[in-house]
Amino acid sequence: MNKKVIRTIVVFVAAVIFSGWLGVLVDSVVTGQPKGETPGMGIWLVLPNLTAIALILLSKISWSEIGFKPKFQGNLRWYLASVLIFPAVTAAVLLLGAAAKWVDLSALNPRLFFLAFCSSLLATFINDILEETLWRGFLTSRLVKLNLKDWHIYLIVGFVWGIWHLPYYLVFLPAAQMQAILPVSRALFATVAIATMMCWAVMFVELYRVAGSLWPCIAMHAVEDALVNPLILSGYVTIMAGREILVSPILGIIPAVLYIAVGLGIRAYRTRGSHLPVTAGYGR
Repeated sequence: MNKKVIRTIVVFVAAVIFSGWLGVLVDSVVTGQPKGETPGMGIWLVLPNLTAIALILLSKISWSEIGFKPKFQGNLRWYLASVLIFPAVTAAVLLLGAAAKWVDLSALNPRLFFLAFCSSLLATFINDILEETLWRGFLTSRLVKLNLKDWHIYLIVGFVWGIWHLPYYLVFLPAAQMQAILPVSRALFATVAIATMMCWAVMFVELYRVAGSLWPCIAMHAVEDALVNPLILSGYVTIMAGREILVSPILGIIPAVLYIAVGLGIRAYRTRGSHLPVTAGYGR
């Protein structure tokens, strides 16, 4: 059983790594493409999902094992947490930054921002069904099957999640957006971003495991995408030069540490022995 699981993980990770660079290669030979909608980006986004679906079907993995059942009963607290975690941490960090005079909130119009957030939420939710199926539904569930230590699962999921984004950070991401988030070289930006995703992985993995369902993770990821990036990229919040690495809601050290703390808090609940999810793995 373990050899079969390991084989599926290796094939999946290879496809994840290959997809983005195949996309970069395609874009290098296909010219005249609109920014942000290139064939290469389509390959990068779609190929890992096609690989995961093929592996699920070929390995006869049940969709309930992946976590597709919502499991609302008994999980309402986790659904509530999923939509509150990113707003709560983001608000706390921005208020801390404003108190330290590192963050300027004068351009933040709550009404306009809320409308922008709501208008993008459905699109991010649909997109994150695909992404969470990869990192939590498929990869995390396979790693749990191997009875790995929790911190090994966090590191592997976070690293593979980050490595998948590497072609995006190094090639696909427009330079202006990258500089707005963190004004450094592409290589350093990618390094910080991957480290951030490894921190976030603790929280996403634990939410998935404690709920035994993908859907709280999909909701949390959708809220993050609709909330965090627009704050910076749309100019609602301005961060003092040199302080982005500390308090940026996208790649800041302080929010990353808080997300690790949230994840470890969920793990503490899961491993008390009073709550054992049916499909997403058991605490140790």
